[in-house]
Amino acid sequence: MTTHRRKFPEQIVRLLGQADQLLANGEDFASASRTLGISESSFHR
Repeated sequence: MTTHRRKFPEQIVRLLGQADQLLANGEDFASASRTLGISESSFHR
């Protein structure tokens, strides 16, 4: 069984930048979240 590890602030900033790029390219919110491997609720935090 693996333990859940929190992401470091640098990783969060990188993921948010990638999410902005995906959304700007017309990808919908749910598929952008899946692509980045995060849940939609985590993205809203």
